[in-house]
Amino acid sequence: MTSRQRIAYQGEPGANSHLACRDVYPDFDAVPFQTFEECFTAIEDGTVELAMIPVENSSAGRVADLYHLLPHAKSHIIGEYFLPVHHQLMALPGATLAGLKAVHSHPQALAQCREALRGLGLRAVPDADTAGAARELAQSGDLTRAAIASRMAAEVYGLTILHADLEDADHNTTRFLIFSAENLRAAAGVHELVTTFFFEVKNRPAALYKALGGFATNGVNMTKLESFMVSGQFVATQFLADVEGSPEEPAVARAFEELAFFADYRILGVYRASRYRERIAGQAVAGRHSRTAG
Repeated sequence: MTSRQRIAYQGEPGANSHLACRDVYPDFDAVPFQTFEECFTAIEDGTVELAMIPVENSSAGRVADLYHLLPHAKSHIIGEYFLPVHHQLMALPGATLAGLKAVHSHPQALAQCREALRGLGLRAVPDADTAGAARELAQSGDLTRAAIASRMAAEVYGLTILHADLEDADHNTTRFLIFSAENLRAAAGVHELVTTFFFEVKNRPAALYKALGGFATNGVNMTKLESFMVSGQFVATQFLADVEGSPEEPAVARAFEELAFFADYRILGVYRASRYRERIAGQAVAGRHSRTAG
């Protein structure tokens, strides 16, 4: 009998990261860890084959506490997944909306429900994890306390949903990256691809402009660019970027050749673009045509 493969996620059973693992790898055993760092360590020491890591949300922005780990990660990005996130306001059986005073959850979840919580008059209390907040609520016996977590978490911990789909924005979606110890780069020419990489430029005038010039002149679309503080210095010299395509493609290869003249870089992964990107692009085009017609 062959043992099942394992995929790591940060959080507790019922967390959104757990849902993402179940959606993408239903035949894997999803293994919870308390921190992102533990997830990366589990890949590197062979405890798990993969890790499902959230990197940004359409409402609340990037998952800040992750990004200091990415430059040092020894694992490789092999895929991405976009999870529509629906937050449920849950409490102990017998609790009522009118009787609630505080709600506990991960800071990202609280940020994604900020307006709704303000309207309900509830005090937001940050916690380490959405599902962890649900578990602690179930153990608390406190009818004035609520948690924001997934519908799955409510089922796991025996809680009652008092307000469904609490998120402020209909588009509320979290992007996950899938990491592996193996550098499994997707082959060019088969599907639409994304290349994710870090680079560091010297702190001098026009250094960033020159480093990125090759992508512009070769017609390579950059879909993400974020800067980060390096070694505690208040100078943004390190960047994380996504571009469309693969370094195996001539235009992208030329862009990276030019980048190398002005910056040190490291490719984190070359992987198939999610079909979610195509749907969002199509909706954006339809929206522009609708506004033009109006």
